[in-house]
Amino acid sequence: MPDAARLIAAICIGALAYVVSLQIKPLMPESTAFGSFAYINAILGIVCGWTVMGKRAGRGVVAAINNGLSGALVLVIWGLLLHASYQMFDRAMDNWYNGFFTAMAAIFQFMAEYALVMVDPLVLFSLMAGGIIAGLATEYAWRTWR
Repeated sequence: MPDAARLIAAICIGALAYVVSLQIKPLMPESTAFGSFAYINAILGIVCGWTVMGKRAGRGVVAAINNGLSGALVLVIWGLLLHASYQMFDRAMDNWYNGFFTAMAAIFQFMAEYALVMVDPLVLFSLMAGGIIAGLATEYAWRTWR
């Protein structure tokens, strides 16, 4: 059911995903072709905010902080999985892998490589601070516009 908490959560986590995507771009190798990387992450953030954070609003301030941090964590995990799967699929179309399990193992290898790129103090701080702000804004929206 659409409500203000889901809308605010979607907007906040979508904006957080876009900002963090822009922070990640300089950390990647220069030969990386990003395409619509930031926009895809923003859409993923909107979906995560709506589905994960919006339905858990209204449980208090501490739960709101936890809700925001878990929303940011879910965003990171789904983003890593999505982009690693895309990278694996791109290489699979060029016959890089011998079988299904080799290709599936490559997804987790790409996820680990991308996660190591994300271990940057600015990116981590942005994710934590943005998640906390998004959680508190979602809680405020739930309390104000029921």
